[in-house]
Amino acid sequence: MLIVAGEASADLHGSNLVKAMKVSCPGVVFCGIGGANMKQAGVKILVSSSDMAVVGLTEVLQKFHTIFRAANKLKATLKTHHPDLLILIDYPDFNLYMARIARRLQIPVLYYISPQVWAWRRGRVKKIAKRVDRMAVILPFEEAFYRKRGVNVDYVGHPLLDAFKRETYNPQQSPEVGGRRSEVRSQKNKRQNPVSRIQYPVSSIQNPVVGLVPGSRREEIRNMLPIMIRSAEILKIRYPDIRCLLPLAKTIEPELIDSFIRKSSLDIEVHQGDIYEVLDRCHIALVTSGTATLDTAIMAVPMVVVYKVTPLSYRIGKMLIKTSFIGLANLVAGERVVPELIQDEVTPERLADEALTLIENEHVRKKMITKLHGIRKRLGEGGASERTAKIATEMMKC
Repeated sequence: MLIVAGEASADLHGSNLVKAMKVSCPGVVFCGIGGANMKQAGVKILVSSSDMAVVGLTEVLQKFHTIFRAANKLKATLKTHHPDLLILIDYPDFNLYMARIARRLQIPVLYYISPQVWAWRRGRVKKIAKRVDRMAVILPFEEAFYRKRGVNVDYVGHPLLDAFKRETYNPQQSPEVGGRRSEVRSQKNKRQNPVSRIQYPVSSIQNPVVGLVPGSRREEIRNMLPIMIRSAEILKIRYPDIRCLLPLAKTIEPELIDSFIRKSSLDIEVHQGDIYEVLDRCHIALVTSGTATLDTAIMAVPMVVVYKVTPLSYRIGKMLIKTSFIGLANLVAGERVVPELIQDEVTPERLADEALTLIENEHVRKKMITKLHGIRKRLGEGGASERTAKIATEMMKC
């Protein structure tokens, strides 16, 4: 079995799929592209996903040789070992190329987690229909989109709900408050400080706890984290006791994060672990557009979504993207639930203004929290890994 997960979130979802498949088909052996989660699940990693992650269109050129070598390595593996199934997770351009190779070799292809072809470059649907045997999609509207275009598709639900620790989330809790008491260890001073949103009513947030969620790629950290930190420093003028929590993605070296936060006077706690445990302690969050916007929506934490790439990537993307929103939370909701700041709008001052609104405007905050609970319900009840594993084992005739 060959599995390809070229991003941090794909590595997590891929690991859960691998675990589910080993239950239904105990003898299955995996190799491919992935990260720490997939390695821990028993996948032989041929290429690290951290070496493959890119942001924007022009940034691909910077890693062209790495991606080219990875493609050749996987192509040789397909030819030499002829696996029973090729599982592709997101990462569209690379994965559609691998699907073409697999089709020529008559290796069945399962594509798990759709490329966002409904948002931009819809012409890729034709390639998917020709090269992919089955699609397992994770957003409610994707099934009808693909089925209409002749793709063999199944809606399996969102895998975030498999990764999500249910003991962290209490669906019965009041949408006006949320959170539970627990602790985060500060990377700066190693002290433990209990923090929870239930310490303060929504109408009187006295010492805000702000989540800084800058992304899982190095380029995202470099682009977004300095702006997030500066915006929090602006907030500190009004709230001297403000605290910041930062969930560290497994694809990011702590030293990279530290190179930014050590320059700041802010109390920033870096948490190496479950993002939900971090979000559970936050009143609001500043989030780089991506899967983390859904993580934050699941926890019903009011947020501001930000995204910034190189000017050329932005100009190209603006011509190609056909959706009204960039944040997955807004896309799932079908409306602008959370504010989005894009490219030149992403300034420390503008971000701080949006954050202040969420901290100080009780009506806006409550309305957003209620809408975020609605997004959580739209994502279903979990079980995506098990459903996709069942499809995979059917394709393998395991």
